[in-house]
Amino acid sequence: MAKKAKLSEMTDMFKDVDILSLEGVTIEGDIEIELDGLGGGFDPMLAAILGQENAVLAQHFARLAGIFGVPVGIGAPAAGAPAAPAISPALAAPKFKDLIPAKFSFENFAEWATPIQEVPIGNTSADGGSRGKRVLVGGEKALPFFPDAVMPNRNQVTIDVFDMRIGLAKAVKENYDEVMDSPGEWAKKNVEKFNADMITIHLISTDPLVKDTPAKEAAKTVEEVLQAVDVPIAIGGSGNPQKDPEVLARAAEVAEGERCLIASASLNLDYAKIAEAALKYDHDVLSWTQLDMNSQKELNRKLMKQCNVPRDRIIMDPTTAALGYGLDYAYTNMERIRLAALMGDEELTFPMSSGTTNAWGARESWMVSSPLKEDSDWGPREYRGPIWEIVTGLSLAIAGNDLFMMMHPTSVAVLKHITQTLFGSIEAEPIDLANWIGSGV
Repeated sequence: MAKKAKLSEMTDMFKDVDILSLEGVTIEGDIEIELDGLGGGFDPMLAAILGQENAVLAQHFARLAGIFGVPVGIGAPAAGAPAAPAISPALAAPKFKDLIPAKFSFENFAEWATPIQEVPIGNTSADGGSRGKRVLVGGEKALPFFPDAVMPNRNQVTIDVFDMRIGLAKAVKENYDEVMDSPGEWAKKNVEKFNADMITIHLISTDPLVKDTPAKEAAKTVEEVLQAVDVPIAIGGSGNPQKDPEVLARAAEVAEGERCLIASASLNLDYAKIAEAALKYDHDVLSWTQLDMNSQKELNRKLMKQCNVPRDRIIMDPTTAALGYGLDYAYTNMERIRLAALMGDEELTFPMSSGTTNAWGARESWMVSSPLKEDSDWGPREYRGPIWEIVTGLSLAIAGNDLFMMMHPTSVAVLKHITQTLFGSIEAEPIDLANWIGSGV
């Protein structure tokens, strides 16, 4: 008579046996399941379920035997064994003919209740100035390129011009070499050939450690640029905290009525003098801080409360750190500022500007190759430099930046094309993603 044993007893049977494996040994047996208390016959559905569970038990038994080196094969049912009862059609899972239609729609987030202030730059003849157009920045009600709320104004690009010949990366200099001694011609080329939305004139020669150009003479350069182009302009100093307030105040005076962007007021200089000149001569103020949201709030608050600068005349510059040299700080700082503004922080609800040109300060953008012998090939700098500026700008565009100060014409063209495509003013051509190797960009 065959011996009956429980599965748990099978484990105990091999526990104390010092055998690594068994060859040529087969374990055969049947598994019986006893059910008590079943009355009224045996339901075919229950029989099918028990059969499935029985198969699972057999698999566990096979794995258990395999642990002890005993080969166990789970084969077909023995000949003559009764087939499992068929499952009643009434109990079978129904087949779906149609899916329930689902509708997906974007809705405004309730927590984004505060729009960004819209700020105009440049006065046309209708506004009392001589600019050929007025640039609008800001006005967003959501993060950029977000379908919850349409961006009212596209990103704008202002190309840099300097009041003296300076050292530039070769990839940049070759585009401007013949006009670098004339700020007016330089600005004109940026507008007519490189499609600049605005011009930024940097009065760097006024620095006492450079040429110490008097403020009165520097103001003549601003007049030259205003006469050369009819787009709005931004006016920057040299960065010297002692000289800049005087220089920017005189520049604001000669550009009276043109609504220029005076760059910039900061906590480490006489921001009150700059703000006073901007208000007196009808200009906007660039509020510049160094990668610190609390400092940005403080400066904005002082400009509004102490200097009485209207909200529609303030643009923030939270500082741009280039790709590879702190871009993550610049990106997260801008993003935090924009999110806080949308959620109601009225000290931060202003458009943002980026000195994207700072990308050229990274050595990877202009050096021929890495100074480390074991480093990989950096590739041609003629492409690498513009790409460095493009990636820096696009990263900050996604974070919420509105105005970009840039240099390389290719970088300007690419950034404008991508942001305007995302904005919706340019319809992008379809790209064959399956043929991505040969696709053009």
